[in-house]
Parts: sequence; C-alpha cells; structure tokens
Amino acid sequence: MDTVNQLFRRFPVWAVYLLGALPAFWLFYLGLTGGLGVEPIKALEHEYGELALQLMILTLSISPMRRLLGLNLMKFRRSIGLLCFFYVSCHLLVWLVLDVQIIGQILSDIAKRPYITIGMGGFVLMLPLALTSNNFAVRRLGRAWPRLHKLTYAAALLGALHYVMLVKGFQIEPLFYLGVVVVLLALRLPAAQFRKRQSAPRASGRA
Repeated sequence: MDTVNQLFRRFPVWAVYLLGALPAFWLFYLGLTGGLGVEPIKALEHEYGELALQLMILTLSISPMRRLLGLNLMKFRRSIGLLCFFYVSCHLLVWLVLDVQIIGQILSDIAKRPYITIGMGGFVLMLPLALTSNNFAVRRLGRAWPRLHKLTYAAALLGALHYVMLVKGFQIEPLFYLGVVVVLLALRLPAAQFRKRQSAPRASGRA
C-alpha cells in the first residue's frame, strides 16, 4: 500500500478537479446532441445527481479507507467534496432552469413533494461546507471547522434518501447507495470507534 500512497502523493490536486469536472461538460454535450435519449433533460438531471452521490460516497470513504486499509487519499478529500457540490449544483440547475422553469411550480414542488424537500435540504446543508472549504475558513473557524463539516453526514443521508424516494417502483441501485452511506456513517459511530480502539491492543498482543 505504501507504493500506491506514494503514487497518489505525486498526483496533482488540480488534475483531480480537471478530470472530475470533465464528465459534466461531456454529459451536457451529449444532451445537446441527442446522446442522452428521448428525454435528455431528465437524463442529464439523473446523471449529475448520481455522480454527486458517488462523489459524496467517495468523500465519506476516504477516512475509513485510510484507517482500515492504509490507503491515504486525504490530499484529495477537499477536491472530491467540492466536485460533489459542483455536481449537486448542476443537478439542481438542470431541474430549475431546464426542467421546471416556473418559480411558482418550483416552490410548490419543494413544499409538497417530500423527495424534493429532502433533496433541497441536503443541498442547503452542503452550502456552508462548500463556502468553508478553503484554508482561510479553516484558520478562522479553528475547532468549529471539523464540527461544521460533520454536516456532510446528514447531507449524504438526505442525498441517498432523495434518490430512493424519487425512483418509481423497487430498484436496487438507489437502495445500494443508501446502504453504502449507512455503513460508512455507522463506521463513524462512537461505539464502533471505541471497539476498534479496544481491539487494537489485543490484536497487537496476540501478534
């Protein structure tokens, strides 16, 4: 794993931003040129939303992967988190500007459709996370910064629930994402952390 970590340490963060943003432009191009099927706006909404959820899961996975596997991707956590917010914003903009368009209908949908209310709640929780994902905010907020960024957990749960509730009928994929989010959040529970700390000395003693 040391070799893999060394390779990732040499990989520039700007390249993560560049590579991570490319699918947004490619999908938009496909939507304009008929490459997203007969309902390109709905397809674009879906693709942006799913990419956002995948990036959110990747963000939540970084700490457990370092703790359990020794894979250190901490260098990229901020960029992946901001890319997640970028795709959530794209998902929302497509819905607002290209899909619904009418202000009254947008407000009515947010108020009356639970899956939209939940999705909008997740987006609102992500706003302070995106605005404080810079070195200046980290210095200014001090110890409050990590507490504030625990909003990520609620935003991830709301995002996964939003996906489960918006699909019609029983579908495995959104349930899979929800399950992964729940497991990743469970790994952060104090009891899980406590058991790990308790088992570590015993394991090392046996070794």
